[in-house]
Amino acid sequence: MKTKTIILTSILLVLFAIPSLAQNLKDSTIVQIEIMDGNEFLGQSVREDSVTTVLKTEKLGELSIKKSEIKSIKIIPVEKIKDGKLWFENPQSTRYFWAPNGYGLKKGEGYYQNIWVLWNQFTYGVSDHFSIGGGMIPLFLFGVETPVFGTLKFSIPVKENKFNLAGGVIAGYILGVDDAGFGIFYGTSTFGSPDKNVSIGIGEAFGGGEWAPTPLINLSGMFRVSSKGYFLTENYFLTYDGEFMLTILVGGRSIIKKVSLDYGLFFPFASGMDSFIAIPWLGLEIPLGKSKNNH
Repeated sequence: MKTKTIILTSILLVLFAIPSLAQNLKDSTIVQIEIMDGNEFLGQSVREDSVTTVLKTEKLGELSIKKSEIKSIKIIPVEKIKDGKLWFENPQSTRYFWAPNGYGLKKGEGYYQNIWVLWNQFTYGVSDHFSIGGGMIPLFLFGVETPVFGTLKFSIPVKENKFNLAGGVIAGYILGVDDAGFGIFYGTSTFGSPDKNVSIGIGEAFGGGEWAPTPLINLSGMFRVSSKGYFLTENYFLTYDGEFMLTILVGGRSIIKKVSLDYGLFFPFASGMDSFIAIPWLGLEIPLGKSKNNH
């Protein structure tokens, strides 16, 4: 009889503990809430009812948010919180300043890229391993012939988040000019995660009906330095008939809301150059469709 009593008591304790344990787990859930006016709050969901959700934040304390004002709620894994800040997924993990890497857009993801106002490009993920794009440089605004171009990219995750391969083509034409096709076929290997990686690529360029006599070598890198900041470098090397050309591009990327801002300095070097030149770089990327940075 005593044994039965102990077993029954244990069962009752477990049954009463389950709701309590579930509540504790719920209370410790870290979420990011975006409200209708665009503001976002990160914290622990401590309680809720049919009208409000109460969020415990690090700096603002407990916030009572009306459910009617909530645009979206995203549960955040604890490992993505560092020093009280959310380190969300890299919203522009598929390329550096301009050069593509081995990572690919997911199906339905896309972005618009603008470089110094003139370069305009749209890219869209048709599948998890294939993306297409197109764009133009509207030089007709200055009475000059206008280049238009398209892109194709295939990506292969050989070892997830560690080693990726990609290949593709960027090809275009200058409107109003005879035999003015141009482009480059490329392949690249990327070593590392979406937040910290290095890529080595090679490209075969063509233009005006001819192929370049030697391939173009690319070495690029991306390193996350904060929750919304990255260090970028993108470099090219080309040799021909004993001459060489080297370009070095270094700078950073800042994530402002859902927009990426790229900035840096471009340094060209070539055989016979006797002066040092630094050209500023400024680019903007806006996510489209099912972006990594949408909540």
